[in-house]
Amino acid sequence: MTSVLLIDDHPIVLQGCRHLLEDAGVSDLMEAQTALAGYRLFRRKRPDVVIVDLALNGSGLAGLALVRRLRAQAARMPILVFSMHADPVIASRALEAGATGYLLKDTSPDDLLEAFEKVRRGQPYISHDLALEVALLGTRGRSGVMADLTPRELQALALLAEGKAYGQIADELGVSYKTVANTCSQLKAKLGATNLAELIHRAIQYVAGAPAGRMKN
Repeated sequence: MTSVLLIDDHPIVLQGCRHLLEDAGVSDLMEAQTALAGYRLFRRKRPDVVIVDLALNGSGLAGLALVRRLRAQAARMPILVFSMHADPVIASRALEAGATGYLLKDTSPDDLLEAFEKVRRGQPYISHDLALEVALLGTRGRSGVMADLTPRELQALALLAEGKAYGQIADELGVSYKTVANTCSQLKAKLGATNLAELIHRAIQYVAGAPAGRMKN
């Protein structure tokens, strides 16, 4: 019997995943709505498969850090990231962090079951719409405006896209206000923003909206 841990802060997503997996014969399902609760449940129950979102409770891309923690604890455990982020750089970062597969949330139920079955068997899986772009990143090196961003910069950018102020971002990431201010200054330089308003606009475009390659100037 395969046990599955679902980590997502959207009850509807959790319910939908549960129903699909139960219909596919999975009966041992656990749920968590925060990264901390998910990690504690993982440590206590040691599930066979983890399905995790990248954005948990408004914490930007904090799911990346959770994937790293899970992978550090279980080198071979299947981890499927189930995310709204369609940027190939973010998908690539999730795979580098230790995810076995990466699936977009606007996928079909059949794709979810296919991804689950492949990941459960230890096989890699990437959403069809992203597979080629992620492969190209691997063969020619990263390109594009988000390619040179550090994990902290990606998290800060995601939180800016959600409308968070510097102080809130500092609390979410567990760093000082000054660190956030410095990080955002680096983001302005990398993304060509002259002020905070422009940086927030770019954050919404790159993270909350269309992938970078499909942006309109």
